[in-house]
Amino acid sequence: MTHALALTMPLPTIIQGGMGVGVSDWRLANAVSALGQLGVVSGTGLDTVIARRLQDGDIGGHVRRAIEAFPFADVAEEALRRFFRPAGLAEGTAYAGVPMFRVGTNRFRDAFTVLANFVEVHLAKEGHGKSVGIIYLTKIQMPTQPSLYGSMLAGVDYVLMGAGIPREIPGALDLLSRHEPGHLKLEIDGSPDPEADVLSFDPADVGMGGREDLKRPKFLPIIASNSLATMMVRRSTGQVDGFVIEGPTAGGHNAPPRGKKVYNEQGEPLYGERDVVDLDQIAEIGLPFWVAGGTGRPGAIEELKRHGATGIQVGTLFAFCDESGLTEEYKRTVIREALDAPVHVRTDDRASPTGFPFKTVGLERSLSDDAVYAKRARICDLGYLRVPVRLEKGSVDYRCPAEPEADWERKGGESDATAGRRCLCNALMANIGLGQRRSDGSTEPPLLTSGDQLSEIGRFLAGRDRYTASDVIDYLLG
Repeated sequence: MTHALALTMPLPTIIQGGMGVGVSDWRLANAVSALGQLGVVSGTGLDTVIARRLQDGDIGGHVRRAIEAFPFADVAEEALRRFFRPAGLAEGTAYAGVPMFRVGTNRFRDAFTVLANFVEVHLAKEGHGKSVGIIYLTKIQMPTQPSLYGSMLAGVDYVLMGAGIPREIPGALDLLSRHEPGHLKLEIDGSPDPEADVLSFDPADVGMGGREDLKRPKFLPIIASNSLATMMVRRSTGQVDGFVIEGPTAGGHNAPPRGKKVYNEQGEPLYGERDVVDLDQIAEIGLPFWVAGGTGRPGAIEELKRHGATGIQVGTLFAFCDESGLTEEYKRTVIREALDAPVHVRTDDRASPTGFPFKTVGLERSLSDDAVYAKRARICDLGYLRVPVRLEKGSVDYRCPAEPEADWERKGGESDATAGRRCLCNALMANIGLGQRRSDGSTEPPLLTSGDQLSEIGRFLAGRDRYTASDVIDYLLG
């Protein structure tokens, strides 16, 4: 299918938000897409997610079923040999890791990233013939190209990207659709020549490519300002097909407030008039757009369509439905508390190592309070949020303000930058039951995230203690 023909396909009214690591997994995306809306899988950390599912025995055989459809058998065979454990891991046994990303090609790491993204999209698209999307964080740079390529091999229909300015991604999609090598700028702290720092990916280097052209998916950047929308249209390296306009009440990472930071009594950054997107101006650009943040309610679709919107993106309501990837324990805990009283969601601009404000869920029966997290020994063994840094001798190292303080400072990081940081890489894996088991007998603690509308979920629940993705869609359309 050509790109021009793809643009004539019906546009969804509801986009299911891409949440955390594996919360918006293939089961949720498959259910939403089968109902005629756009299901979206999270592309963050999929290599680790798939590796750990295999080590847990691949219950139901879904991962292996998708791997059988992967067009490069040698990569599939090596993945199974390295990670599949038919009986699962013995209790307390640590998961084997995938090599952390570094500058330069690591054939297995890159190939397994392609495979992992293929698997999740393939499963999300099974059985319904409808559109499926995938979402990535611009801030996580090094896995981007092999991840995109894997999702495109599986026929992904939409790519969404937030947490940054993904200006180069449209051009990368064009190149990858033809199996051609691509180059994205790499942000390296302390680099004397930022223009010279690039990330390269060539499908041929990992034994792939050389087949007929792939479908080029539609690209939807997630933005929080009118100026960014205009810039993306004018200066991107290829075609932008629409936008998701995300307000500061949305879950996960938020754009920081524009202008001088002001905090409320709880230490949360305050947003003002400068942070409100003029939807009428967005409509004048002439591209489809969906609005996220505070839109998970009946009537929002009609209200926003009057400003030119195509529809809405909703995450919070889907996050706690039966099909989401959150563990049953965490879903049941949040729903029980929401039925008793509003659940508070805090906007914390210290929790995320990225520096972006991050929403955290506060619970009376806490799953991830400060006291629990303070006992955790700092360790950086997944590394998705590490940032490359050029050292004095010219070599490149990697640092994260959530890693051990001594390591951070040894690499030139400022000492006060580590206070309050959480290891989101490990915590978000714990949210979906894939937390690493540590040598002291502990398992990584979770850190739940949600949009501000979690405080109102009790109204939607109407006394129910569980619900489905279909219930969410009926509620939003009604």
